[in-house]
Amino acid sequence: MAEQDDRAPNRPLSFRSPWTVAWLGLAVAVPTALWTLLPDAGPVSIPLLLAVLLGLVAAESFTVHFEFRRQGFTLSPSELAFVMALVEVGGLWTAVARAAAIGIVTVTQGHSRPKAAFNVSVVVLEVCAAVALLRMLPDGPISAPATWLAYLVATVAASLLGALLIAAAITATEGYPGRALWTTLLVPVVLVGPVSVVVGLAVLLMIDVTPWAWLLIAPLLAALGLLYRRFAVVTREGHSVELVYDFARRVEQVPPDEAGTRQIVQAVRELLNADRVALWLPPYLDEEPRLVVSAENGAVWYDGPGDPDDLLRRRAVASADGPVLVSLARADHAEAAALARRGVSDLLGASVMTAAGEPGYLEVCDRRSQVVSFGDSDRAALDSMLTHVNAAIRQQHLLAQIRYDADHDRLTGLPNRQRLAAEIDQVLSLDPVGARAGLILAALGNYTEVTDTLGHAASDELLLVTAGLLREHAPPRALLARMEGEQFAVLLPGLSLPATERAARRLREAASTRARVAGLDLEVTLTIGVAAAPVHGTDSGTLMQRADVALLAASNSGGVASYHPVLDQQSLRRLQLGTELEHAMADGQITVVFQPIIDAQSSDIVSVETLVRWAHPRYGPIPPDDFIHLAEQIGRIGAVTDHVLDLALARCRRWLDQDIALSVAVNLSAHCLTEPDLVARIRRALQRHGVPGELLTLELTEGSVVDDSVRDSTVLADLHALGLRLSMDDFGTGYSSLSQLRQLPIDEVKIDKSFVLGMSTSQGESFIARSIIELAHNLGLFVVAEGVEDELTRNLLAEMGCDKLQGFLVSRPLPDDRLESWLLARTGVRSAAPGATHRRFFVRT
Repeated sequence: MAEQDDRAPNRPLSFRSPWTVAWLGLAVAVPTALWTLLPDAGPVSIPLLLAVLLGLVAAESFTVHFEFRRQGFTLSPSELAFVMALVEVGGLWTAVARAAAIGIVTVTQGHSRPKAAFNVSVVVLEVCAAVALLRMLPDGPISAPATWLAYLVATVAASLLGALLIAAAITATEGYPGRALWTTLLVPVVLVGPVSVVVGLAVLLMIDVTPWAWLLIAPLLAALGLLYRRFAVVTREGHSVELVYDFARRVEQVPPDEAGTRQIVQAVRELLNADRVALWLPPYLDEEPRLVVSAENGAVWYDGPGDPDDLLRRRAVASADGPVLVSLARADHAEAAALARRGVSDLLGASVMTAAGEPGYLEVCDRRSQVVSFGDSDRAALDSMLTHVNAAIRQQHLLAQIRYDADHDRLTGLPNRQRLAAEIDQVLSLDPVGARAGLILAALGNYTEVTDTLGHAASDELLLVTAGLLREHAPPRALLARMEGEQFAVLLPGLSLPATERAARRLREAASTRARVAGLDLEVTLTIGVAAAPVHGTDSGTLMQRADVALLAASNSGGVASYHPVLDQQSLRRLQLGTELEHAMADGQITVVFQPIIDAQSSDIVSVETLVRWAHPRYGPIPPDDFIHLAEQIGRIGAVTDHVLDLALARCRRWLDQDIALSVAVNLSAHCLTEPDLVARIRRALQRHGVPGELLTLELTEGSVVDDSVRDSTVLADLHALGLRLSMDDFGTGYSSLSQLRQLPIDEVKIDKSFVLGMSTSQGESFIARSIIELAHNLGLFVVAEGVEDELTRNLLAEMGCDKLQGFLVSRPLPDDRLESWLLARTGVRSAAPGATHRRFFVRT
């Protein structure tokens, strides 16, 4: 039969209370038994009744334990003893003996009184059901096949009734359990019950022939008991394998952030049916130590796992044999004290591998079920789960390292412009109307002279000295950042413009000193521009731009300058550029240059990246970031993209006319991906120039690819369906995860040049590049490295398996005519590859 387990906490008596369910069961069972069993009661032999009782106790002791949520229940071959008791002593005495046997077993195993009372009522109702069915079925001697069938039907039906009553009890106390519990309850009853009844009837038949049959029956029943126990072990092991597989599938889908860590902990708790699970992770980069807890009662912290001196944590972290299992029943005094500190009786603890140089710690406390406690199979299951936990934590740390490097300056370790902008926006978003913040932009006065005279090593040393001075003298709540070149920034949350100006003057005076650099005493002088929110802007872009304007004014006058609208000539310039954008494209002012991309192994030129340029007749060369951002703001980015795409495809068409296949790459703005006619415009451009889709690559930024509006649309899939390739540009500087990449139709990733430029001198950069290459290849993606400027970097990337290279080592971006000259001078033409129709360029060595 099946037995339920209830470990609900103490609470007032209600319909969902275990005592309520137990009393209801007894209230139904007692009158039903009196009405059904008492009329047919007869005398019984006391020795026979005792033998039946012992048989029922033995049958109930051979159990297989199962769990469902907080409920645990057991299955036993009790039908064997049940059918024998029905035949030998009748319904009433069978009910008495079964009730006594269940009471003895539950009390011996330490179960709760509501559970014992409910289980007694269940077995009494099972006997009543069996007796009622036997009265309706043909009655005869035990040797008659019809009698066998009657007892088989009655006993199995009674067991099914017991399973249904247990399911009803769980539903009443825990809510509807779903299909999983029905399968777990009913399938074993249907499979084990009939076999037990058949064995019981066979035993009765043999005893009916001769009482000496017990000499054969006893070893047979013992063997069946051992087989049943083995079945329990195999069932538990199979369940453990199922848990590990389900866990691996769930962990693979978690996001690489704090929410993902919490999902991992939640998955461990659910799959091991634990009362609580805690994961402690050491500090890493700019992250503080973390303790992530998932508990049945909703607790987010408890004493023990976060303490580095805790006995159980130290033992688990130092263990070379996998997870450690500590149980109160076998604990020494120190272990018992550590368990009492947590308020638990069973604990599994294990070390977690991290990239922080210090192991983490995972502990699993107490089964939610009272029937089953942690055992060696759970220890083995957790050991298998740790492989996936370690992989997920390492992936999180790797991506954290990539994002940290993208947000921080390599030289000084300070936040960079991107991080500063995010911090400014966060500060201002707390109170969009009244938030105040000061921004100081400081430029090192003699940086260029030091670089030109003493070299980059000396200027880097000067930057480090300046960063140290600013750290020392900046206000306590200030955020210090390193901008481009010789510039630093200081964000002062909560300060007004006058207070920021005073802080800027104090900072300049404190940092104006002499420092030993490259063996020389050099003077450190700062020029400072000041802007403040909300008077000068309410977003990071405006505030930093106006601090730049103020810094330019301070550079001309010396000292400290604050932003004022009269200084801002940028607004007029931007307005003029916006009105001239269409004319510039029509007049040929906006053109493109091409930068070759080569195969890392064969040196074949596989593509050229198309880069836009604007040579303004009055302002000279306009930085692409300036007019691209302007085009996005005024809604003309689509026209600029179409112009660049036409120039790139026209160039590709001319190569095809020379029987040479060379693909072109075009950058696509995030704003373009939201335009409803983008796919149709690109399709028409390909048709207009007669260029197959496979010779066009669209480069997208990380932010645009993982944007919800893009991910929820079909634009990427529709673009990919044109046959063209999609490339993720500047990979590592955004917020995409590997699981997101796998779900998108991306063909390649481009490692941001910030990771490539320092590879020849930094092992950390090489490690990041190698990790990105390996992870991308595992997802079936090609990898392009930007910013390759020396042979050592090229060789390192080739050894790592990088697919394509781009950078000044190959060529600078070249206009169309100079590209033709470069191709004539530096490349040769290779015949078409087998199966291809066009020839290819390769770089001569």
